[in-house]
Amino acid sequence: MRAEVIGIGTEILLGQIANTNARWISERLAGIGVDVLHHQAVGDNVERIADAVRLALSRADVVIATGGLGPTQDDVTREALARVAGVPLERWPELEERLRARWAATGREMPASNLVQADVPRGARVIEPKRGTAPGLVLELEGRRVYALPGVPAEMEEMMEGTVLPELAALAGPAALVSRTFRCVGIPESRVAELLDDLFRAGTNPTVAFLAGGGEVQVRLTAKAGSREEAEGLLAPVAEEVRVRLGDVVYGEGETSLEEVVVRLLTEARRTLATAESVTGGGLGARITSVPGASAVFLGAAVTYDVAAKRTVLGVPGTVLEREGPVSRDCAAAMAAGARALFGADLAVALTGAAGPEPHGGAEPGLVWVALEAEGVRHQRSLRWPGDRSFVRRLAEQAALDLVRRHLLGLPLPG
Repeated sequence: MRAEVIGIGTEILLGQIANTNARWISERLAGIGVDVLHHQAVGDNVERIADAVRLALSRADVVIATGGLGPTQDDVTREALARVAGVPLERWPELEERLRARWAATGREMPASNLVQADVPRGARVIEPKRGTAPGLVLELEGRRVYALPGVPAEMEEMMEGTVLPELAALAGPAALVSRTFRCVGIPESRVAELLDDLFRAGTNPTVAFLAGGGEVQVRLTAKAGSREEAEGLLAPVAEEVRVRLGDVVYGEGETSLEEVVVRLLTEARRTLATAESVTGGGLGARITSVPGASAVFLGAAVTYDVAAKRTVLGVPGTVLEREGPVSRDCAAAMAAGARALFGADLAVALTGAAGPEPHGGAEPGLVWVALEAEGVRHQRSLRWPGDRSFVRRLAEQAALDLVRRHLLGLPLPG
């Protein structure tokens, strides 16, 4: 079964909101073995919505549209669906009665404009709302089905789980789509693609896909079968091969973040960590402390953005700052040593660099030094990335977290 998801609302096109509904719907459809082949976004315009639905119906068995079912002038999904079906809108007395009763229960007078939510394209079914006032709509058109749901996520999810998913699961029959995602750090997407090229080209079931972003590369394996157990059986040998080929650049699976892995490893090893940050401005510490349980292993962060603060707070020698500069191997090493001593931590990691767009401390934009200090271990490495400030800062944080991960696991530290 092929499905298409349409997000309706000019606010989506303007970038004022993200279409999180499409992601949620796609994930749930995948879970019942329904293939989502396209997403669309369209503004609050009757003819353009109708065109989007017609296009979706030309290439999908099921269309799920969200948004445009409210009571205001720009909520025109009902009218667009009636136009696609070539039928008039009809006001349902029972829906009008329920609307009036719901408003009366709140002790408020219902605006007359709300009555449009009782209008239904002739021949359509209605999905009764429990949370909001907008009913969902279901149309059968030449053997294909259109579901129109509210754009409010909680209301959409209620109707998906209560009506849409059970109906589609019954139509699709026994099927399951199962995915496993490997998260990699310290390796470019192009290198991952080289290592897995034959698996990608040969893969029809399971399939292999790559996604780069946020300073890491994700490898997603997806299998489809008659049951979840069968799909997982198809995935298992491919997943094992992927793990072998990628080796220690794989830090986790699924939704696990790198900071979660680091906090878990620190907890298991009963070790404590401190950070010294310049280029990242406290971002590294913020990520670590976002993980539940971090307070047991993370002692603190020294954010020494100013050159003088590196000297007074962390004890970076003035000769290093003057001779080598604040963006240098020796400065990063001294910052890590200073943070470990300042907080009394088992290990410390430090970051200093030039995020750009201008040079800083004698360093060109994109240059970062990261240093690790632990008992018997002093390690520094430099990295250089093209990109804007946020990109450089994010990759610097990833490099620091990966250095801690590798140290705790006894893996080789990158040069």
